[in-house]
Amino acid sequence: MKELDKTKEKSVAKKRVAELQMSEAQHKRKERRIQEAREYFEGIVNTVREPLIILDQDLRVITAGRSFYDVFKVRPEETVGQFIYDLGNKQWDIPGLRELLEIILPQKKTLDDYEVEHVFTAIGKRTMLLNARQIQRLLGKEQLILLAIEDITERKRLEDLLMESEERYRRLFETASDGIVLLEKREGKITHANTAAGKMLGYSLEESVGKKLQDIGMVDIDDFQTTMQELNKMGIVHYTDVSIETKSGEHINTDIYLVDKSMSVQCNIRDTSERNRAEKLLLNSEEKHRLLFDGAGDAIFVADSEARMLSVNSLACARLGYTHAELMSMTVYQVDSPAEAPNAPDRIAQLMEHGHLTFETVHKCKDGSLIPTEVSARRITWDGQPAIMSICRDITSRKLAEEKLKQTLEKLRKNLVGTIHALSSTVEARDPYTSGHQTRVSNLARVIAQEMGLPNDAVDTIRMAGSIHDIGKISIPAEILSKPGKLSNVEFSLVKVHPQSGYYIIKDTGLPYPIAEIILQHHERLDGSGYPQGLKDGQILLESQIISVADVVEAMVSHRPYRAALGIDVALEEIEKHKGILYDADAVDACLKLFREKGFKFETTT
Repeated sequence: MKELDKTKEKSVAKKRVAELQMSEAQHKRKERRIQEAREYFEGIVNTVREPLIILDQDLRVITAGRSFYDVFKVRPEETVGQFIYDLGNKQWDIPGLRELLEIILPQKKTLDDYEVEHVFTAIGKRTMLLNARQIQRLLGKEQLILLAIEDITERKRLEDLLMESEERYRRLFETASDGIVLLEKREGKITHANTAAGKMLGYSLEESVGKKLQDIGMVDIDDFQTTMQELNKMGIVHYTDVSIETKSGEHINTDIYLVDKSMSVQCNIRDTSERNRAEKLLLNSEEKHRLLFDGAGDAIFVADSEARMLSVNSLACARLGYTHAELMSMTVYQVDSPAEAPNAPDRIAQLMEHGHLTFETVHKCKDGSLIPTEVSARRITWDGQPAIMSICRDITSRKLAEEKLKQTLEKLRKNLVGTIHALSSTVEARDPYTSGHQTRVSNLARVIAQEMGLPNDAVDTIRMAGSIHDIGKISIPAEILSKPGKLSNVEFSLVKVHPQSGYYIIKDTGLPYPIAEIILQHHERLDGSGYPQGLKDGQILLESQIISVADVVEAMVSHRPYRAALGIDVALEEIEKHKGILYDADAVDACLKLFREKGFKFETTT
């Protein structure tokens, strides 16, 4: 009996030892899972470029990303366990931040793009964009606070410079004596008009915007597409003696200049009614001719068909510094500057053939100085013989204003390019795993558009849109962008919103049409399977279709956290297989030709 009890006791003890060993193994496995989870979590936090900090519900620091310590010059031992407001000599004691994290965040769970301007101890006065959200601890039910910080000081500075340049241009635009209207290039619709144009034509800005030139009385202007073809060749198109019917029904005579401004077409309207009346009076009455001739506000020359002077007015003598006798002994060729004199014979021939001609030249004064001059010349009869009357206006002040406007527009263009780069860099800072993606897509889309023979302005629009086509990813949480595994349905639905978010960011920034629409549609597909609107062939902008081809190819040849690079051959097979089904056929053919025949390669970014 005693031996039986001993055997039983040994069995129980053995069983107890086995249970203890199993419990210890389970405990070690649990500790290993906790350590692996902690290392995984800290790896993500330290990989993101923007400063990240994680707080508990009491707003004490649990951990922070490496970039947080680098930017704000604090050490982990000075940070972990401290209230956020006490960090770095209280440099995070930002007005309103306590209410944001203690009251508003618990109610909303997520707060995006909270902008603050604050003087930080380590880096001085900066503008920061804060994004806060409640997250659950990897192991456990405790709710934590993830706070992401983005320094947008430089972007704000660029935006301010852009607004300043726009304001200077607006002042020049509004104070010009000529009527000026701006036209968008696609259909020639009016986007803006200055005060002088409103007074001249009788239409308010609200009545003009969205209309075409023909709708506001300029019925003699050619079809806009024909005009654009001439603009693409010459850069400027000039119409003379255009009769315009104002809103009140009055007709006025005008000269119209259409100038290509790269992002729009500028239409300058000059009322020549008074000048034309003066010319008619000059021709109708010899007595009135002399009064008007010598009292005119412009220099006037009359020459025969061989360019010999027949008459000049007093202002011509005073302006050029010659006596009346000296000018009468000269030819028209001698009045022009040496650079312009060779053009004079051709102009006289055109004038004698067509009856009138308006052009710009440069007159040379007796002292050698040069005067930019606008000449309105007309064929007349003088003492029974064919002759030429030229009314010459000093346009020095206008040329100076145009040069200043040109410089302002160039500065505006440079600031716009800078803003584009800043927006592109902002997206890549949020998604470090796709760094350089937008630039490479932009470059490929640009050369595809060139290969397809698109106009230069369309190519430039595609290039700009491509460089910021993923700007909407700013609205996507960083942990989703950098997630190494497959996205859940909810996470992918958030990603699919980025074209719509990008559209809302860009649509009111003043970037040229139709960049916002291109961004909105760059994930649409011809068969309607794309997003966010499910558009089909015929509803999608060509620019968006070109960018979508470039986007797919670049994404497939590039490494991603959730897969290795697939290679250019696989990418080209993808677009070729779905040519005309998902992707525009012409864009696909151009892309295939670039890689397979012309040796195109993506530039390597560092």
